[in-house]
Amino acid sequence: MRLTSLFDTSGAIGAIVAAMGCASCFPALAALGASIGLGFLSPYEGLFINTLLPVFAGIALAANLLSFVSHRIWYRLLAGIAGPSMVLATLYLFWTDNWSTYLFYAGLVVMLAVAIWDIVSPPRKVCASCEIPQGEAQHD
Repeated sequence: MRLTSLFDTSGAIGAIVAAMGCASCFPALAALGASIGLGFLSPYEGLFINTLLPVFAGIALAANLLSFVSHRIWYRLLAGIAGPSMVLATLYLFWTDNWSTYLFYAGLVVMLAVAIWDIVSPPRKVCASCEIPQGEAQHD
């Protein structure tokens, strides 16, 4: 359970840091990255956008799918795969469209929000065969 949360969080943070390194592609994130000292990453823009960003988004996507397999909470799955899917769709399908930057930023915000949600309120296992502790009534 904690492993998928770790992968989800690292995928989201890695995607955001990779986007901060690309000043020409994402000026708002690049300005934030430069203000916190990531300006030295600008020579590696191609590596970040073409390699690291899709890898980190893929890690976050896989972590959320794996988390669904073990927890079966559909709304967490939808929230968890929305962000990485938006980022990957921007990079591979809609890169040349004018509105793709907004989709990309929205995907990063969703990834960050889901990563924070997983830290603050980790998913609990939901199953039909779980035992109910003595003294507790089952609420259906």
